[in-house]
Amino acid sequence: MLILEAKHVVERRDTATLLQQLSAAVDEHPGAHGVVVSRYLSPPVRMRLSDAGLSYIDATGNITLNVSQPGLYVADRGADRDPWRGPGRPRGTLKGAPAARIVRALLDHERSWTARELTGIAGVSTGSTYRVIEFLENESLATRNSSGAVVVPDWIALLRRWSEDYGFVRSSRVTRWIAPRGLPDLVRRAADNPTQYAMTGTLAAANWAPYAPARSAMIYTTDAEHTARLWDLRPADAGANVMLAEPESEVVFTRTITDASGLTVAAPPQVAVDLMTGPGRSPSEAEELIEWMARHESSWRR
Repeated sequence: MLILEAKHVVERRDTATLLQQLSAAVDEHPGAHGVVVSRYLSPPVRMRLSDAGLSYIDATGNITLNVSQPGLYVADRGADRDPWRGPGRPRGTLKGAPAARIVRALLDHERSWTARELTGIAGVSTGSTYRVIEFLENESLATRNSSGAVVVPDWIALLRRWSEDYGFVRSSRVTRWIAPRGLPDLVRRAADNPTQYAMTGTLAAANWAPYAPARSAMIYTTDAEHTARLWDLRPADAGANVMLAEPESEVVFTRTITDASGLTVAAPPQVAVDLMTGPGRSPSEAEELIEWMARHESSWRR
């Protein structure tokens, strides 16, 4: 027997309540199996339900039904966007420059926040701050303490959720180049030529969690053409070993450091999210960096 818990809208924060409700219902009917049913279930919600051991079905065709007795497994993929969401203020996203500035503030600093303080540090509008806080609370990524201030209980979960909406390529104007004398020469030129940039990706992560020799460079800059001329880079349609990204938000230049070789390097949370959304082995390098960040939180998060 299947026991259905039907909800018009399901947010990630609803998972614990749904699990409790369905567990209580199943206890009253031995052998039954609980299933969450909704009009639409977003990818993060579906992942959260699966992690909690809950089956689900939505009206777009997303389904995971896993019953151990008598033995039934059904899974299919439906829509990844809500087809019934009407026009108006978008929900369920951390896209855009204001969200990036707010998320970086929450990641960079271990503290509780009033909305006014977060607005000031992030440098965004009050409306943007409240929208992002509301979204993070709905996603169980932010909570309120006894005084009503906003707290991030798990910065890794926030970082991972941000990576679903932010990316080095999709959140910047990226051009591709060749450093004809290789990356060591690029590093020397970058350290010797003053221009606004921030190294990210493998070259940056090597300062904290070396993974493997870098085969390409990922670099934020305010003016790709100017930077390419300074560093003697050549345009490339194929075989590029340098990506220059003009970011939608200058938050990528916030809390940069200068490493031992003189390079300007993006902050660890920025490097981590860029690796998580980068090409090739970058996601594996991101996991190494996140492990380092977890072990040395006091050195970068203040």
